[in-house]
Amino acid sequence: MIRKLSILFAGVLMGATAMTVVSQSQGVANAAGSDTYRQLAIFGDVFERVRAQYVTKPDDQQLVESAINGMLTSLDPHSSYMNAKEAAEMRTETRGQFGGLGIEVTMQDDLVKVVSPFEGTPADKAGVLAGDLIAEINGEQVRGLTLGQAVDKMKGDIGTTVTLTIIRQGATKPIRLTLTRAEIKVPSVRHSVEAGDVGYIKLLKFNEQTTVGLEDAIADIKQKVGEKNLKGYILDLRRNPGGLLDEAVSVSDAFLKKGEIVSTRGRNPDETRRYNARPGDDIDGKPLIVLINGGSASASEIVAGALQDQRRATLIGTRSFGKGSVQTIIPLGQNGALRLTTALYYTPSGKSIQGTGINPDITVAQPLPKEIREQMGLDGEDELSRGESSLRGHIQGKNETSEGSGSLDYVPPETKDDIQLNYAIDLLNGKKQNAMFPPKQEASAKAVTDTEASNNAKN
Repeated sequence: MIRKLSILFAGVLMGATAMTVVSQSQGVANAAGSDTYRQLAIFGDVFERVRAQYVTKPDDQQLVESAINGMLTSLDPHSSYMNAKEAAEMRTETRGQFGGLGIEVTMQDDLVKVVSPFEGTPADKAGVLAGDLIAEINGEQVRGLTLGQAVDKMKGDIGTTVTLTIIRQGATKPIRLTLTRAEIKVPSVRHSVEAGDVGYIKLLKFNEQTTVGLEDAIADIKQKVGEKNLKGYILDLRRNPGGLLDEAVSVSDAFLKKGEIVSTRGRNPDETRRYNARPGDDIDGKPLIVLINGGSASASEIVAGALQDQRRATLIGTRSFGKGSVQTIIPLGQNGALRLTTALYYTPSGKSIQGTGINPDITVAQPLPKEIREQMGLDGEDELSRGESSLRGHIQGKNETSEGSGSLDYVPPETKDDIQLNYAIDLLNGKKQNAMFPPKQEASAKAVTDTEASNNAKN
């Protein structure tokens, strides 16, 4: 049974986040008062007691890291401390490139299964095929390893080698391949042409490669279909956990000619920042549909919220995750980095989606197949949907209600089974009609303008 699908490309995915990065010289903390230092003295006393009297000798570094993380995780689920190794991995993720083999993998029957090798990568050149099962990495059995551990063993410095033992259907014996690691640029964008005249663009996450990947996808779709023949585009943000705030802004800007994209507001009024679209629409005003579900979080919600409020796109699917906070990465030199929630973001209409999520213009459910429900032990109408509002210690949203945020995040592997995608294709091709498509521009422009005027008055 397939237990976990991971778009890792021999790497690790970031969690749901809209993230900014600051230099080490920025973000100097205010000095603490005398009462605070007395409390810190208590911590020092406890620390020494543990070191001296705990039943087994503890690791000092682990104690300190655990104490720091305990402080941060008590604030909200998205603030945390990263040691030097974790901070380096985070930087690799946001760059979207690393030394590796270039394969998308999952775990099946305790072995690593190749979902797909990427064109031009070491895995592709060596003849690794989709469906191959990796049984050994450098002679070590994969059984007993987690997917993350196996992935770490396949990553490494550019120019070094790794030997894979592969079990392939139809082969009479295992295949051993020695591959040389190369720089892998993690694809964050996939695209295709659906129904012959609809451009489909899937954003997997928001890293430094996303905007460039989006531009390349649009150009390729235009070249394949022809500008006159294109009925419109579908932007798929389902199961996209987020990523860099700047990339979310630039992706939104690709479809907007003007107007606010998002604002971020911190503790102090002078920390408010507004991001606005620049002239130009990369898809030349063609109809746009955005797909969202319970796995669309943070940076994905920034894009969906901007395109919905500005009436540039019609949103189809189910309620999004509801993470409306921004984390700033503060480097701590050789000691790693601090991931700290520093602001909440607001859509152009002034709405915070923290703990509420974004509701689609057209709700189209994508239920779990019966066999998957049975495997997961789901009974009745249970759909295993989680959102920000279900996270322990989450920041209470201004508009949060008992209904909460999030929805099911299931996306079928086959297009023919994808109810949400096919609904969008039928809308663009005129086979279906809905009052929410295309969106009405006039009402939206007035609503957003009125909200902006109100926000400016308050600020």
